Amino acid sequence: MSSLLTDYLPILIFLGVGLGLSLAILVLAFLCGKRRPDTEKLSPYECGFNPESDARNKFDVRFYLVAILFIIFDLEIAFLFPWAISLGDIGVFGFWSMMSFLGILTVGFIYEWKKGALEWE
Repeated sequence: MSSLLTDYLPILIFLGVGLGLSLAILVLAFLCGKRRPDTEKLSPYECGFNPESDARNKFDVRFYLVAILFIIFDLEIAFLFPWAISLGDIGVFGFWSMMSFLGILTVGFIYEWKKGALEWE
């Protein structure tokens, strides 16, 4: 039992130091931070809400649409990294399959652009 505890002691020390340092930084930032609001800090966020308003306001549907489209394209672009690393091993079939994937992705992007899904009025 003592050898098991000895094995986990560095992890517990690491967690303790990390937690202590995090709390110390938060407390110091709270104590030493300047609280001078200006017009830039009080301006609306990207979603259009004032920072001091109710957090339960309804968002515009277009905000959700742009966010979802960003996530979709961001995840699809993430497929390019493993493909680029293994391009030498997968050969011509892997290359053309990724080119067809990128073609479909490009057609989808052009369709969304033409429909105005990426425009913010």
